[in-house]
Amino acid sequence: MEQTRSRVARKVEELPPSGIRRFFELVEKMPEVISLGIGEPDFVTPWRVREAGIYSLERGHTHYTPNRGIRELLRELSLYLERRFGVSYDPDAELMITVGGSEAIDVALRSVLEPGDGVLIPQPCFVAYLPCAVLAGGRAIVVATSVQHDFQVQVEDLAKACDDGARVLLISYPNNPTGGIMPREGMEALMRFAAESDLLVISDEVYAELTYDGEHASAASVPGGRERTILVGGFSKAWAMTGWRLGFAAGPADILGAMVKVHSYAVMCSPTTAQEAAVEALRACDEDVAQMHREYNQRRRVIVNRLNAMGLSCFEPKGAFYAFPCIGSTGLTSEEFAQRLLQEEQVAVVPGTAFGECGEGFVRCSYATSMPLIEEAMARMASFVKQISG
Repeated sequence: MEQTRSRVARKVEELPPSGIRRFFELVEKMPEVISLGIGEPDFVTPWRVREAGIYSLERGHTHYTPNRGIRELLRELSLYLERRFGVSYDPDAELMITVGGSEAIDVALRSVLEPGDGVLIPQPCFVAYLPCAVLAGGRAIVVATSVQHDFQVQVEDLAKACDDGARVLLISYPNNPTGGIMPREGMEALMRFAAESDLLVISDEVYAELTYDGEHASAASVPGGRERTILVGGFSKAWAMTGWRLGFAAGPADILGAMVKVHSYAVMCSPTTAQEAAVEALRACDEDVAQMHREYNQRRRVIVNRLNAMGLSCFEPKGAFYAFPCIGSTGLTSEEFAQRLLQEEQVAVVPGTAFGECGEGFVRCSYATSMPLIEEAMARMASFVKQISG
């Protein structure tokens, strides 16, 4: 029988491949490359966490857990969120453990969107947001941010883009890829806009512990924020647990109940070993997190200074572990700059356009790698920029 239609859903066919993963695959084939492309800590998971995971396996804890997560981890998570961000959640009704923060975002969107509902997405942003909105049946409404406003989305820009079908505002501070943060007064303004526009807010705060200038302002902690915010976080970045694939969501009981339902059908539960290890991460690893934070902060200062010195104007990132320099002075597009830097100097960065069209003219450089490699990468990049300028 002649095939009359594609066997792949159109919405999937039309999704572009991840710009980050494409460069990652190129780097895997070039072992001599210094990669500033992947947002993964170069630190090993703290020993106490690994030991807890090993002990879990030794005790034979290899079975399913409750869909929402193990009770001990939910209790520790509740204590952590109250201790660090001043927000209280009921472990039995308002928290859940997910397979990374990405699953929390995906499940949240699938739980609250009706077909065609609009999702306001400030860009540049993490590459998964727009695809997750589309795959959940939503309609992505892109709102550009700019370096002139420190990559903080402006309420007036949201108001211009918002329409009657908008249902969700999806934000992320500290931001990937820019390193921008949202001060408390700015977050309060966003929450007032969300209330006036009757929007749910999904706030991806996976980099909350990696804030270098002032305190992190959680969307759920400002007036009026908690009752309309789905707070998303994870263990990958601050605790260097990327391979453990563990995240969480916190929010109103009715929404979290719906999310647990979707989660239970999609993946059943998060990995048992990772959950038991994460209990130790929350309970006993504050100093490990602080030490990694100090190291990232040192790297941040070095990479920003070096980028500015070579003529690539770089906004000062105040969170996460990324620098987002402007490469407009080179006369190259973001894609051209990244491709040529990789080919000619064996340094991998990610084109700004991987994070949205308004990322044109920028590249993302991750400083989640060792200082010697950062120094060498900066020397090679400076040579490349000088050659182009010459």
